[in-house]
Amino acid sequence: MTADPSPFDPPEGALRATASRGAVATVISQGALMLTQIGSVVILSRLLSPEDFGLVAMCTPVIALLMMLQDFGLLAATVQKKGLKAEEVNFLFWINVALSFSLTILLLAASPLIALFYQEPRVGPLIAALSVTIALNGLGAQHGALLIRRMQYVRLGFIQVSGAVTSLAAAALWGWIHPSPWALFGGALVGTVVPTLGMWIGSRWRPGLPRRIEGWRPLLNFGAGVTGFNFANFFSMNVDKIAIGRAFGGEALGYYDRAFKLVLMPSNSIFNPLARVMVPALSRLQDEPDRYRSAYIRVAGLLLFLLLPMMACAAAFADVVIPLAFGQNWDGSVAIFTALGIAGLVQPLNNVAGWLFLSQGRSRDFFHSGLIHAGFAGVAVLAGLPFGLIGVVVAVAIAEYLKLPAIWALTCRSGPIRLGDMLRGVGPLVAAVHLVMGLLWVIKPYVPGPGFVALVQGGLLAYALTALLISLTASGRQTLREGWRLAGERLPLRRRLPADA
Repeated sequence: MTADPSPFDPPEGALRATASRGAVATVISQGALMLTQIGSVVILSRLLSPEDFGLVAMCTPVIALLMMLQDFGLLAATVQKKGLKAEEVNFLFWINVALSFSLTILLLAASPLIALFYQEPRVGPLIAALSVTIALNGLGAQHGALLIRRMQYVRLGFIQVSGAVTSLAAAALWGWIHPSPWALFGGALVGTVVPTLGMWIGSRWRPGLPRRIEGWRPLLNFGAGVTGFNFANFFSMNVDKIAIGRAFGGEALGYYDRAFKLVLMPSNSIFNPLARVMVPALSRLQDEPDRYRSAYIRVAGLLLFLLLPMMACAAAFADVVIPLAFGQNWDGSVAIFTALGIAGLVQPLNNVAGWLFLSQGRSRDFFHSGLIHAGFAGVAVLAGLPFGLIGVVVAVAIAEYLKLPAIWALTCRSGPIRLGDMLRGVGPLVAAVHLVMGLLWVIKPYVPGPGFVALVQGGLLAYALTALLISLTASGRQTLREGWRLAGERLPLRRRLPADA
């Protein structure tokens, strides 16, 4: 027996079309966001110093932790739950708001202690000011979750791009007038206010008075599992930054933080937003395992083909990428970017694992996967610290490879996707991009042209070589055919070709 349709669901009978349009809208909006992020890297890295970024990077783990705690996994429950009711949405909104404002007050009180931990008095006022973004984010989070559930991705993309552009404009203007870490605070504030207003306008949902509801425990239990993962994932994503900031200071952390964010930029711009499409779509295919498996493997293969050759090229051409992105005074980030870029060839596989846990309602397993991430990250940082900054970087990169089998053994122990499905579906592609990266390193000295031209040639070569290698396998040929088919559906020129002929 299935749950009744929810008034917050997308139209019935059009799941594939809605998901397909949503994927296209998400890719377009994320392309715009990536351009904005690249612009932010190029512009702000020239207006501000590594120490400015390092001071804000000291604040970032704390802000990220509290923003993760503020929704208690309830936004994921809003997206995943079958038959979501209006009173449940209202209940979840007020729980989220209460948590957000409580955490804001807590962070304001704790800001002097955080500055004392880092032995950096300038961090205290920055933390206190940034705490306001937690409360503001909590006011719009439930509205954003409703847009995702309804698969209104065009509207959501417009809101996100508007927030990113206004955030960059505010930070750049502030940095041009008065270069300091406070320029990044100004950008963060504007980048929170604008999307929050957009979510309220775009979702067209307004909360009622707060009231308790029946059946609230399953919602909180699901949210607790997601929060457990988020907490563990927070540790794994930030323990390196905390240790580097404490052990080696703000400048070293500035070099690391900029390289780390640049490596993750393509992945975050593609995989994380497309989770908003895939999780609700897969959630509605739970009772059709064959369709679920086919949809997941096809999409995962296409996205990995889109991302991994780019990562292989970036790692091989790190000495070109860093000066182009940050300027000539950021040479300290080149070796860091190289090591993290190599790890970036497998890191996206952990992103697509999360889609399976959430869409299948396996929040406890999701939490356990977070513990695996956290355990490997903690051991890597402890192992690398005696060898300095580069020691930490190399250890973190190695840990990304070592934890992969454990993550996927857990992911595939139940549900429609088995380990063999993943090995056949994307294994050849992952192996191919590692070979391509090695080939690019060998031929890089012979690639003609100045830095940017050489990088473009390297990127084109990476995609061509990857396509050639995966065409030798059945799954690779399927990925290439699927990509060609989607391109044919979306490019007007190709649709006109038969008629013109």
